[in-house]
Formats: sequence, C-alpha cells, structure tokens
Amino acid sequence: MRVVIQRVTHASVTIDGNLKSSIGNGLLILVGFEALDNAEDVNWMTRKVLGLRIFNDEAGVMNRSVLDIGGDILIVSQFTLHALTAKGNRPSYIRAAGHDIAVPLYEMFLKTVSAGLGHEVGSGTFGADMKVDLLNDGPVTICIDSKNKE
Repeated sequence: MRVVIQRVTHASVTIDGNLKSSIGNGLLILVGFEALDNAEDVNWMTRKVLGLRIFNDEAGVMNRSVLDIGGDILIVSQFTLHALTAKGNRPSYIRAAGHDIAVPLYEMFLKTVSAGLGHEVGSGTFGADMKVDLLNDGPVTICIDSKNKE
C-alpha cells in the first residue's frame, strides 16, 4: 500500500464535471494498492497518516498532526503509484492490485481514516476518471509505503 500525502489549504475532486468532494485545510491522500496488501497494511497506514506531524505549531515547527489541527482529509485512489518504470518508457502496472482486492481495501481505508478522524473523509470514486485540484501548502509532500515500515 502506497500513499502520497500532500498538506493542503484546500483540495477537491471532480468527476464528469461534477464536484464529488472538497476539503479545506488538511491532507490530500493519493492511495494505491498492490496484490499483497491486506487489512494489516490499511490499519498501519491509517495510524501513520493520522499521527503524521506535518502541520506547524506556534513556533512554526512541523509538530502537529491533522488530528491536532482539526483538519480534513480527501482520499483518492491512484493505481499508478505502483508503476514499474525500470524497462522502457511505458510504465507497467502489473503490481497494482485488481479491483477484487483494491476496492475492499480502499473502502476499508476510507472507513478507518474516517473513524480515526472523527468525521467523514472526502473521497473520489474508485476507477473513475477524476480531476483533482489542490493548493499544496509548503509545499509538503510525503510518500509512504506500508512495505517499508522500518
């Protein structure tokens, strides 16, 4: 399970010209799953995301989490996070999980993050052609892979 986390002042996702979700200050999380991912990966990533201290405190030091600031979260599925690019110029997505694995894990991630956050997260629609708009604050962008826990 891979995520790209961006600290944002606002973010939104639009599908077919219709606004699906939008958030204010908080995190935009792009998430991709591979075939070997499971509930343990989702639970670990949920704890990591909610506890990640990337918001400034009074001294201007990144020392606060999204929970500490009462921020929002928007989660968007993105299978291309598992692109293999070592050979040639056309990425391979063979490591990305199929719908039968990825959809239940994506839905679980939405539920566990919402529960931990204390309110619903915004989301895209799995497999849809989405337009994501954001204002990256910092910029702060962090990549995390559940297979690299150490």
